[in-house]
Amino acid sequence: MRRDVTLSRLGLAMRAGKVISGEDAVVGAVRSGKARLVIVSEDISENTYKKIREKCAFYGVQLLQGYSRWELGHSIGKPERVAVAVTDDNFANLIRKGFAEIGGGGTD
Repeated sequence: MRRDVTLSRLGLAMRAGKVISGEDAVVGAVRSGKARLVIVSEDISENTYKKIREKCAFYGVQLLQGYSRWELGHSIGKPERVAVAVTDDNFANLIRKGFAEIGGGGTD
């Protein structure tokens, strides 16, 4: 499976209203229990990555790392994004499978 298929799945989830984007919004979704999966960009800053990684670990949300901030943003029709959260179990599972098939992303 190609990388763009996983990004297409993320875009589909966004159109379905099942994606939250932006650092603060993602942290809020993790805290509130809405986030089922968090994806951060490969070019995220160290401090931002640490903040999101610690929140995900504390609240038991899987964290994946992959793609550039431009690719993540472009896939959901937004400007550059360093973090996105998927709020639906089915979409989260589809995206996890995509990451596994391309052999990337796992951080936890």
